[in-house]
Amino acid sequence: MKIGDLKLPALQVALDFTSMEEALRILSEIYDLELGVVEVGTPLIKSQGMRSVVEIRNFVRETPVLADTKTVDVGALEAELAIRSGADFMTTLALADDVVIESALRASRSLGGDVVVDFIGFRGDILARARELASIGVRAVNIHVGIDVQRSLGLTAASLRDMVRRLSLEVGDLVISVSGGIRPGDIPALLDSGARIIVVGGAITKSPSPRKVAEACLKALKHSL
Repeated sequence: MKIGDLKLPALQVALDFTSMEEALRILSEIYDLELGVVEVGTPLIKSQGMRSVVEIRNFVRETPVLADTKTVDVGALEAELAIRSGADFMTTLALADDVVIESALRASRSLGGDVVVDFIGFRGDILARARELASIGVRAVNIHVGIDVQRSLGLTAASLRDMVRRLSLEVGDLVISVSGGIRPGDIPALLDSGARIIVVGGAITKSPSPRKVAEACLKALKHSL
């Protein structure tokens, strides 16, 4: 699947676990909802390997799957591993060299998949880098506040609405996803800013009622159309 084939706006649920059993337990409560993308989180891939992508793909069947590989080298190799294991999309980091991202794009697309470029940890000019990425064929970027940054600085993706708006206006061909501490109440403003994929992890997966929170996220998406 290519990024352009997604029905947007979309909810992406991030399964940031180290236990396959725990990831599948949460997924079993929500997989029948209208999830746009199911993300096999980096901790799950690192602890369980590509088996985690295979198992999630088999579980969700037709729902698009993203492998959050956060690739910074050997782009083609990691893209092939992810897409051949059942992922529709894989991730590279914006701080990676262009040759890495280009090789991931070629390999992913040759196998029917695509790449999302993640800006986590990027300290340069986001707008300038986004233009560069668009020029080499990138179709989707993720504006991402990592968990450690959330905890230490109290920042979430909701605080980056102005950046998302500028990116949407100035590099309009890119599909923008946002992630990092997002809750259902944050979704309308993020969509209004130009985000098209809303990535929610802990608000759903750490809730005593994951399905209820996922439903609230989907309701916020629909009401913002």
